[in-house]
Parts: sequence; structure tokens; C-alpha cells
Amino acid sequence: MKRCLFVDDSSVIRKVAKRILNSPDMAVVEASTGAEALDMCAYNMPDIIVVDGALEDMATADFIRRVRALNSRVKPQIAICLTEVDIGAIMRAKRAGAQGYLLKPFTRPQLLDRFRAFDVAA
Repeated sequence: MKRCLFVDDSSVIRKVAKRILNSPDMAVVEASTGAEALDMCAYNMPDIIVVDGALEDMATADFIRRVRALNSRVKPQIAICLTEVDIGAIMRAKRAGAQGYLLKPFTRPQLLDRFRAFDVAA
């Protein structure tokens, strides 16, 4: 079973993502802050991380770099979630180790398409 970590301060965004992605093949866990998510990653690294592009407690690129620095056999695929296309934020995230982005609010097809791009069955 694949594990996905959804990091966003909005409980609504996390619940919608969980409802869309939870399946027999995918377990979705949630974090509301970057620090909480880093603790979760250190304990049990997920296969996929979707992280808010505007974390309240740290820069998203710093979060991505810190995840990449963790010693884990799992190397997660990471996407940032933005409210609008921000080329600067996307490039900072990609330089830090993210593979892509998606826009919120997202629809079921948009989220599932993003996961298909990761080659992960949702």
C-alpha cells in the first residue's frame, strides 16, 4: 500500500484530498504544519508528499530540502499545492527536490491526474 502525506493548514483541503485519494491501494495521512509533517516523515516516510506552497511555519522549499535530507530508504515524490501559478515558487520547489505542482482548489480529476503523473494508482 502506498502512503501519501498531505500537508496543508486547511483542514478542508486535507479532508477533500483524503476523501478523493483513500483507497485499498492508498493510505492518506495529514499534517497541518511543516514541523508536524517532518516529524511524520522522520518516523515513517510516505511515498508521496503534497505540500502547501505557503506553509505558515517554514518556507516550502526549506521543508522539501529537509525531507530530502532525511535518511530513508523511501525517496518520496513531492508536489507543491498553490492557489495560483507562481513560477518562482514552482522553480524554488523543483530546485529543492519537488517533481511538480497542482492548483487548489483541485477537482477529483485534477488530483488523480497529478497522481497518474507520479505513476501511482489512486
